[in-house]
Amino acid sequence: MLLRKNVLPRTFSDTLVTLFTLCIIPTVYYFELFVVLPHFYAQWDAWYTFHFVSGTFILFNLCSNYVAIVLCDTSIRGRLLPTAMGPHCRFCAVCECIAPPRSWHCSTCNVCILKRDHHCMFTSCCIGHHNLRYFIVFVFYMFVATVYASYYNLFFVLEFAEFGTLESIIKLVFPLATLFVDYSRNQMYLFLVLIVLIGGVFTGVLLYFHGDLILRGVVTHERNQKLGLYDLGRRKNLEGVLGDRWCLVWLSPFVESRLPQDGVHWDVKQTTKAK
Repeated sequence: MLLRKNVLPRTFSDTLVTLFTLCIIPTVYYFELFVVLPHFYAQWDAWYTFHFVSGTFILFNLCSNYVAIVLCDTSIRGRLLPTAMGPHCRFCAVCECIAPPRSWHCSTCNVCILKRDHHCMFTSCCIGHHNLRYFIVFVFYMFVATVYASYYNLFFVLEFAEFGTLESIIKLVFPLATLFVDYSRNQMYLFLVLIVLIGGVFTGVLLYFHGDLILRGVVTHERNQKLGLYDLGRRKNLEGVLGDRWCLVWLSPFVESRLPQDGVHWDVKQTTKAK
């Protein structure tokens, strides 16, 4: 795996979103395991330990896959590129080279990305051929974590939330806005609960959207194409993103799983290669 030389955000918006992501993940982890969970189980009894270990395993996969996304260089840099125009190749005037099939130039990263899917503000880098695996697993565990936490958060909030007055309802519906006038512990808890809930909805939509694209053998830029040139069947499409050990990549990003394509040359439906 080639590593990126510069992993720092390039834009102000990327910086803000990335900092938010890096802060909110450990904050929610602490909140769920050391504030919410002790309300339901005695510390270090069997069930508390089970949920603690489960939450820590999820955190491990979130953090390690996040780091893998950021560090993995999925650009054309350091790759053996085509020397002549072939089918589905394009000349990139910015990079001054022949871009392989399925690669697109990112104006933020200022380089062509192999099988570029999109530029992710949460990681301040592009998601492409070599780090899409880590992105999908990261989104999966983020969805699992938020749904897992939201179940306990619901009962946790019901213990101290009030519903009798308009003010109390406003605090429940707009916890962030009311933090400026009521900076209390309970209001901060409501804010974190809302963040987790929104995160669950957001990652659920992302997981469905990208899961559908993966099974169809396309990326975001190709989703409206009807030819399905790179659709090799669901099993091969899955292996094309997660690798030959796709069943095991969910355990850890350290699991080696070889991708069948190199990101430059592609098998197509007609079993020929686009070069």
